[in-house]
Amino acid sequence: MPDAPAPQSPWEAAAGEALSGLHPRLLPYFRAIPAGSVGRGQGVFARAGTPRRWLWPVLWVLGRQGVLFAAWQHDVPFTVTNRPDVDDSGAPVVRAVRTFRFASGERHMVDAVSASPTGLVDHLGHRRRWSADLVAHARDGALSMTSGTMRLRVGRRSVAVPAAVSPRVSLREEFDEAVGRQRVSVILDAPLVGRIYEYTGHFDYSVEPDDTGGTAS
Repeated sequence: MPDAPAPQSPWEAAAGEALSGLHPRLLPYFRAIPAGSVGRGQGVFARAGTPRRWLWPVLWVLGRQGVLFAAWQHDVPFTVTNRPDVDDSGAPVVRAVRTFRFASGERHMVDAVSASPTGLVDHLGHRRRWSADLVAHARDGALSMTSGTMRLRVGRRSVAVPAAVSPRVSLREEFDEAVGRQRVSVILDAPLVGRIYEYTGHFDYSVEPDDTGGTAS
């Protein structure tokens, strides 16, 4: 019998050999996490949230769903936990929990990145009511991702958010040689409004044995 194909991460399934151009210290984050292991990161966001308080009522609702938070703070300690999985079709999935330790208390951002025939899809929140198509590009040792169509699940239907009002997500992961740590920057911009959310900071990341029995932390 032929050997079974090696497991892949969603990024490997979508970007293939393009990942080989990443900085070597980024590869553990984007390559497949072995079974029985988990990826863990810990660091500090230089800033997180939005200073536009008129957006906070909407963000409070999204915060309850584990998507975005009604906050604006500098120097926010955080952790990220990545766990490998597969979806109903057998495609690779990475489920992530990011814990923001705001002065007002901990907040948990939950998402699951999967591979689709057209690229990557990021499913957001505890119930995955929101999703966004992502296009990934590896360049100069970094990985940049931008969002395309955003969708909202209403009942059993997935409805595309009109481009005229849909936020655009820009994400960049790179290794900062100056400080010897991984750097992440996520920015959300909306038509007519401009910047509505962001977080950016440095962290250390490693893949290690999962000693929690698969329970997110």
